Amino acid sequence: MDLTLAAEDQAFREDVNAFIDEALTDDLAEAGRLTSGIFADVEIGRRWHKALHAKGWIAPAWPRAHGGTGWSAMQRFIFERECAARGAPRLFAMGLRMVGPVIMKFGRDDQKDFYLPKILSGEDTWCQGYSEPGSGSDLAALQTRAVQDGDDYVVNGTKIWTSGAQYANRMFCLVRTSSEGKRQEGISFILIDMDTPGITIEPIITLAGDHEVNQVFFDDVRVPVANRVGEENQGWTVAKYLLEFERGGTAYGPGLGAACAKLRTLAENEPAAGDALIADAHFKSKLDAAEIEVRALDATEQRLMSAMSQGQNPGAASSMLKTRGSEVNQTLSELSVEAIAHYGFPFQPEARVPGNNVEPVGPAHGVPAMPRYLNVRAHSIYAGSNEIQRNIMAKLVLGL
Repeated sequence: MDLTLAAEDQAFREDVNAFIDEALTDDLAEAGRLTSGIFADVEIGRRWHKALHAKGWIAPAWPRAHGGTGWSAMQRFIFERECAARGAPRLFAMGLRMVGPVIMKFGRDDQKDFYLPKILSGEDTWCQGYSEPGSGSDLAALQTRAVQDGDDYVVNGTKIWTSGAQYANRMFCLVRTSSEGKRQEGISFILIDMDTPGITIEPIITLAGDHEVNQVFFDDVRVPVANRVGEENQGWTVAKYLLEFERGGTAYGPGLGAACAKLRTLAENEPAAGDALIADAHFKSKLDAAEIEVRALDATEQRLMSAMSQGQNPGAASSMLKTRGSEVNQTLSELSVEAIAHYGFPFQPEARVPGNNVEPVGPAHGVPAMPRYLNVRAHSIYAGSNEIQRNIMAKLVLGL
């Protein structure tokens, strides 16, 4: 694949930056800078979503037939890279990146007509009902049960680590509809309205002090059978397709490249024993090694995006990207904490609220460093732990 930036791609890059100049206000950029988790302040994110939707750029990976941009792999990469470099807020985008592609592939026409426009506009916010206590990476062990009663399923059970459930009005959820045969053969994929009676959301506060994840309980929750995507007991096929997009459908390279560049700038200005931190040979060696990893990830992602733009699924490559992307992200977060040194110790969650007037302890760029370090410890666990990803690669790529 030719990765050289062609003249039309350079022109596209200029268009992207012109849009960012106009749409990325100071408060949006501040929210992006202060983000320590997987998504920015939700209300701020909705404003950025609205701006992208108005421009027609909210769904870079979607086909034009469903309201997407129809961009090439290189254009999508450029867009992601420029947004990351400029500090645009990270969207809570499970609808766009996960359930949207699933509905396109497995959904009925009426489901596509109903749900996809609401995902594009931001009217609907989605969360994911996959993991359960005792069945995270072993997803086939899930126990949340759906029993058909007339035109409804009656759902009982619980989901855990549900990111953004407190903001979502819809959930895409895996439920057990049969106990016969292999565990994978009795799972169905359903769509649930979060205001349905019987749903309870309990917050889980992370080490960084953030309310990002939750446990969700279902007590005789009635869900129309018409809300099932795909055939009954065939949800495992749907789930695996979605996981390919969760693991490999989001570009790591642009965000990590931006983080690496900012860390290098910080090291060039951060004092250490009288000199700039970048003068420390040991630190510089670690930063250089991380940058090499980021560039390799960039090239691999562009090859994958090129294949996806031709209709191919991410496949086993999504496991590789998830593994390397999460580990490099953790490395960069460790180097950021090392760079700010003792300023990483103060616990100051109020200084991470967009629009705050709190005087931070230490430099402003150090405020999200420790919370981000704590948050990304989970990146090698969620969406299937990296140990699981290596098993997938060994089986599908190496034939072991």
